[in-house]
Amino acid sequence: MALDNPAFSRSSAFSSQGAQAVAQDVSAQQLQEMYNQPATLPDREVMTYENTIAKTVGAFAVLIVAAAVSWQLTPAMPWLFWVGSIVGFVLALVNIFKKEPSPALILAYAAAQGIFVGGISVIYETQWSGIIAQAVIGTLAVVGVTLALFASGKVRASKKATKIFLIAMVGYLVFSLVNMILVWTGLNSDPWGLYGAEIAGIPLGLVIGVLVVIMAAYSLVLDFDAIQQGVRNRAPKKYGWTGAFGIMVTVIWLYLEILRFLAIARD
Repeated sequence: MALDNPAFSRSSAFSSQGAQAVAQDVSAQQLQEMYNQPATLPDREVMTYENTIAKTVGAFAVLIVAAAVSWQLTPAMPWLFWVGSIVGFVLALVNIFKKEPSPALILAYAAAQGIFVGGISVIYETQWSGIIAQAVIGTLAVVGVTLALFASGKVRASKKATKIFLIAMVGYLVFSLVNMILVWTGLNSDPWGLYGAEIAGIPLGLVIGVLVVIMAAYSLVLDFDAIQQGVRNRAPKKYGWTGAFGIMVTVIWLYLEILRFLAIARD
C-alpha cells in the first residue's frame, strides 16, 4: 500500500513486496539460513517506530515555531503566507521525487508550511473568532482516532479501498481546480465558489468537507501502513524522515480542510 502514497513511493523499503521478494524461488531451508544470519544493518541503524516518532515530533516542532512567527508577522506582512505556500509546494515536490530523504529539505518544508499555515490561520481567525482552536482540536481528534484504530488492527489499508481513495482524490483535485478558476475569473461571485452552492439547504462545502476529512483519515492510514512496512523491512534509519514527511503532508491537508469546513458551517 505504501506505493500508493507519493511521499513513500520512491523507495522499495516501504513496500510489502520488498520483504517478500527475497523469498521467491528460495527453499524453506535456505530461508531459515538467511534468517539465522546477522542483519545487514545493526539495530541502531535501522528504522524503528521510536526514531520515526522522534523525527516526526521534530518536524512538527519546526512547523509550529514557524507558524507562531508567521502569526505575529502576517498582520503587517499579509503577503507572507503566499511565499510560504509557494516555497512549501516546491519543496513538497522536491521531497516527493527525491530517491532518498533529505532531513534538511524536509525541515525546510516544515518551516515553509508553518509560515503558510500560520498566515492563513490569522486570516481565518480574524473573520471567525475561535475557529483556529476548534480546527486544531478537530485535527488532533481525527489523527488520534485514526492512529488508535490502526494500532488496534481495526482499520487497515486495502487495495480496493486505496483504489477508491485514489479515484476520489483525482475527482477532488479536478473539482478544486475548476472551483479556483471560477472564483478567480469572477464567473462565480460566491466567496467560496462551488463550495457555497446549496443542496436541499445544505452548503455543498459541508458535504464535500465530510468526505474529504474521511479521505484525509484514510491517507493517514496509508502513512501508518507505510511506516509499519518500513520498520518490518528493516529500512535504513534515514527513512524515518520519509515517514515524518508523509504524516506532516497529510496532517496539514487535514487541518486546512477542517478549517474551511468550520468556516462554511459558521457562514
